[in-house]
Amino acid sequence: MIPHASPPRQGLYDPRHEHDACGLGFVAHIKDKKSHEIVEQGLRILTNLTHRGATGADPLHGDGAGILIQIPHVFLLRECGRIGIELPDVGEYGVGMVFLPRDAGARAACEHELERAVVAEEQEVLGWRDVPIDDSALGEGVRASEPVIRQIFVGRGLSTPDVDAFERKLYVIRKRAGHAIRALGLSRAQAYYVPSFSARTLVYKGMLLAHQVGEFYLDLQDEALTSAIAMVHQRFSTNTFPTWDLAHPFRLIAHNGEINTLRGNVNWIRARQQNIASKLLGEGLYKIWPLIYDGQSDSASFDNALELLYFGGYSLAHAVMLMIPEAWADNPLMDERRRAFYEYHAALMEPWDGPAAMAFTDGRQIGATLDRNGLRPARYVVTDDDLVILASEAGVLEIPEHKIVKKWRLQPGKMLLIDLALGRIVGDKELKDQLGKHRPYQK
Repeated sequence: MIPHASPPRQGLYDPRHEHDACGLGFVAHIKDKKSHEIVEQGLRILTNLTHRGATGADPLHGDGAGILIQIPHVFLLRECGRIGIELPDVGEYGVGMVFLPRDAGARAACEHELERAVVAEEQEVLGWRDVPIDDSALGEGVRASEPVIRQIFVGRGLSTPDVDAFERKLYVIRKRAGHAIRALGLSRAQAYYVPSFSARTLVYKGMLLAHQVGEFYLDLQDEALTSAIAMVHQRFSTNTFPTWDLAHPFRLIAHNGEINTLRGNVNWIRARQQNIASKLLGEGLYKIWPLIYDGQSDSASFDNALELLYFGGYSLAHAVMLMIPEAWADNPLMDERRRAFYEYHAALMEPWDGPAAMAFTDGRQIGATLDRNGLRPARYVVTDDDLVILASEAGVLEIPEHKIVKKWRLQPGKMLLIDLALGRIVGDKELKDQLGKHRPYQK
């Protein structure tokens, strides 16, 4: 929703030809054991990826950084209680992290539209919370574009049967409100954006340096804020210019690399818009169009497309495999069922292709995949106390060698998936064999 500050096309310069390469990583407890230490380790990984980012002439002007965690229920229960918001049990409410305009009138208009969308989708507005921040270390240019940051709490409506249905409702609410707010014609100084809106995950991000994330967001310093996963990203902004909204992680992904086929991917989605249907989203599907706005980065566009597939009914891993398939067409060693799986899906969507390492999570599973050429490396280790640490390079956390039970790298086209509900790592072969057998793709 935030208009971008990139220069217009002029002379030999075309902003469509910008490219990027960032730093990403995550730490996850395989058994879904939540702790503040996981959050601290995520922030440490982020700080150790500082060299992957970039700054402007002002060394305090970062390209963007952030962290994605699970909903910290105990922490939010305490904080909301202090301001008179009564939160229900886990899964019965969602949290929207919202970037709002500094202008009071524009901010009130955005909040009104978001609340109106919540009510229209038969959910309940529980209240708003001001996110405590410390912006004293930000550069002048960053502070000038800094939004007001608030959290909206939404209760699950009686007509919404379960958490999965509630997640889809929150998705539709976010898209519906975003379209309405975009129609208001807010200026660049009246920016609005929703980094996350979920009953499972929460994103803290901004146009920050890596070390500033934990300093800027005071929530992240609280011992009561816990999670079993922490996915982090340090941006090198050359695909689009730095803005608060284009910092990673996005709502499902963090990305290191570039999608070279972006224009074709977006055009194909727009061309197929009228033919897309989903039993799960139902009439809500028509409330999300347009799916991708002009000016969004390749990562933001990928995240939007992945959301559509995920909330439309695909599992997260299935959707990622559909968008970033491994090399299958001329591979004589590939299992025939797996080849049929890829051949079938090639008719549904073209690959989002390019040198890319992609980390992804929905709060219940977390994983990563590599492009078919393996041009953006990703390394990972598994420890004897059930931690998995993956990053765009080795050595992001100091792990004693005797604690490491596995040390490896993602291979081209392969996927690593940690299922927190099952409490185990699902290997690439097992995962793809399961999906290949799920339907009679060879027929």
